[in-house]
Amino acid sequence: MTDIGRKAGAEFLGTFLLVFFAVGAAVFGIDKIGALGVAFAFGLVLLALAYSIGPVSGCHVNPAVTLGVLLRKGVTGQEALTYWLAQFAGGIAGGAALKLMTSGFGNVTDQTGGLGTNDWGPSISSGGAFVLEIVLTFLLVFVVLLVTGRAAAPGFAGLAIGLVLTVIHLVGIPLDGTSVNPARSFGPALFAGSHAMSHVWLFLVAPLIGGALAAFAAPLFETAAGVEGAPSRHGDPTGANVPA
Repeated sequence: MTDIGRKAGAEFLGTFLLVFFAVGAAVFGIDKIGALGVAFAFGLVLLALAYSIGPVSGCHVNPAVTLGVLLRKGVTGQEALTYWLAQFAGGIAGGAALKLMTSGFGNVTDQTGGLGTNDWGPSISSGGAFVLEIVLTFLLVFVVLLVTGRAAAPGFAGLAIGLVLTVIHLVGIPLDGTSVNPARSFGPALFAGSHAMSHVWLFLVAPLIGGALAAFAAPLFETAAGVEGAPSRHGDPTGANVPA
């Protein structure tokens, strides 16, 4: 298998696993584990993926992260396009698996009522959800870019990324279900019906804006490799591996 093929495969599998296990935690168990349990499911799955497939593809598993890395020249345009295709395919596969589980295997029920899709409504307006997703995704991509740079502490990128995704979900779940990931939102929405698909545009566009803003902000806070207190290295292999 070619190098780009291995990377695409890792991004597809990683996004599928993120959707099935993390979104699945809400679909199959939010009535028992609550928002806190779902938030930890997202963080722990991403943490595990960062250390397992991070050395292969950087473990973006999120088009917004890939956009941030692209803008920081961590991947080429061709690589980014391949990553995006793999991520959306993985998200769709994850959504299909969730739909199958809730429609073809006995009494497995969808406890979210919408296959874990994101939406706005009684808790937050569409404008509020748009701003929220920009801010939440900004934090995620901002952390990813800084903790995987050359001057970051080696070996800790996956931990930081997993923890920040947990915090992001603790804030976002009560409001719009938390997207910060267009592939995570699109996959389940594709199988959840017309209402979810008519609203999914917000959860495609806003995270990409947040990721782009983070890419422009991150260089302002980077520590140059080689200065006192900053280890000289070539990125943390458990993350996006962007240049400092």
